[in-house]
Amino acid sequence: MTARMLSRIFIIAITTLTLNSAFAASATASFNVSVQVLAACSISASNMNFGGITTGTTNITDATSSLTINCPNGTPYTIALSNGANYSGGRRMTNGVSNINYELYSDAGRANLWVSTSTQSGTGSGGDQSFVVYGRIPSGQAVPYTGSYSDTIVATITY
Repeated sequence: MTARMLSRIFIIAITTLTLNSAFAASATASFNVSVQVLAACSISASNMNFGGITTGTTNITDATSSLTINCPNGTPYTIALSNGANYSGGRRMTNGVSNINYELYSDAGRANLWVSTSTQSGTGSGGDQSFVVYGRIPSGQAVPYTGSYSDTIVATITY
């Protein structure tokens, strides 16, 4: 092969490559990437224990429970309490034979009843927040039977 032939082959190869790339085309598309971060709140509660009382007529007996709320910073929420499993015109604990009435309050002075239709509200801090539930057994109730009396209250957080 002569230098002239090699030169022509080289020119043909370069021309072919140039022509092929001149006819190439491309297209592009874009897309978004996203995520929705949803608030996730939690609630826990400690038991309320009125201790021991004697049979006869009740005196005022007080106790407390604590609710622990954890919501992301800035998330508004409300807390509601159920009427309890033994509700009949009011909250009451039962031993299966007899009942002892009690009330729940949202304040230490026990002036504001916390009924099932009222709520407490707050705004999440990103950490634990505490709410105290104040309980009271009113005086003047006849308690003729010994035993363990109980009820179950459900605390619900809405956010």
